[in-house]
Amino acid sequence: MGSVHFLDGGGEMAEAIRAHDWSSSEIGPPENWPSALKIALGMALNSKFPKSIVWGPGLVTFYNDAFRPILGDKGDVLGRSWADIWSDVWPQIGPIAERAYAGEATFIEDFPLVLDRYGYPEPCHFTFCYSPIRDESGVVRGMIDTVIETTGKVEMGRQLRLVNGELGHRIKNTLTVVSAIVNQTLQSHEGDEAGDILRQRIGSLAQAQSLLTDSGVLDAEIGRVVQQALLPFRTGQGRFHIEGPPIRVSAKQALTLALAINELATNALKYGALSVPGGVVDINWTGGKPGSEDPFRLIWTESGGPPPQPVDGKGFGSLIIEDVLAQDFMGESDMLHDPAGLRCELRSRMVHLGAGEGEGG
Repeated sequence: MGSVHFLDGGGEMAEAIRAHDWSSSEIGPPENWPSALKIALGMALNSKFPKSIVWGPGLVTFYNDAFRPILGDKGDVLGRSWADIWSDVWPQIGPIAERAYAGEATFIEDFPLVLDRYGYPEPCHFTFCYSPIRDESGVVRGMIDTVIETTGKVEMGRQLRLVNGELGHRIKNTLTVVSAIVNQTLQSHEGDEAGDILRQRIGSLAQAQSLLTDSGVLDAEIGRVVQQALLPFRTGQGRFHIEGPPIRVSAKQALTLALAINELATNALKYGALSVPGGVVDINWTGGKPGSEDPFRLIWTESGGPPPQPVDGKGFGSLIIEDVLAQDFMGESDMLHDPAGLRCELRSRMVHLGAGEGEGG
């Protein structure tokens, strides 16, 4: 009777092989297995790298402890046919196994497969090598699969490409906005006043950009955008009343909204509700189901200040609020000079808000 010492040190799977009933298997009991199988299996079981041994014409399957996570919820598949275990992807990996049995080793990096390991189709990637196992006469009797799952690495690379693309798009958009700010400011103001206004507007843009960069995502929550844009104007006296649900807007929408809020707050500080004691500003927004045709509305309302005075022409603030804001939110934006105080209203639909929307140009 042959020895089973080749299983020594093989961890839990070695014990499972010892306990398995091999009487009905084509390869018989472990003590009678060929030397080539014993040697290959002993090396695989003692490896910390995921490995599986496939043996004989029936593709009888063995695997080590490190390989078990790759199986997911497929259960105890020890001794079953390799083709049966991986029937969901056999059209892809079957030909590779055939080449190994023909004596040809194959190495593939980040091979894409859609597996059913947990009861649902799961896109995965693997780097693996199918190598033939020969007996003492040089005849191929099986193969060894040395494999590592690279799904996480591939997904991280995809996310990195998306983020890099978004970063490039943000830089382009930001430079365009900066150019527009400079041109509009220099056309409307001169000297020290132009410099002060320019610094304030670019500072507001930088604060919004910082919010997006720090979040590490492709969109931002409206409440944080509003709060960030109003930081230079907060005095701790409760002059702002801010309320609305957690609705997300795209990066470009966040930048435009931050500039619009900054312009409205600046105007309120100079001429409106914030220019006198007791004046207040209400900022509220409402929405619906993300991605739906539900209406979205954001309203800036001033009260307790002097009546707003109509202005001749269209300045930078009016341009941002009535034109750019409406365009980026794919909706409408109005400034109403109500005797009770300035009122600005932005209207759109939820389908136009969020990452990827309003990002054209």
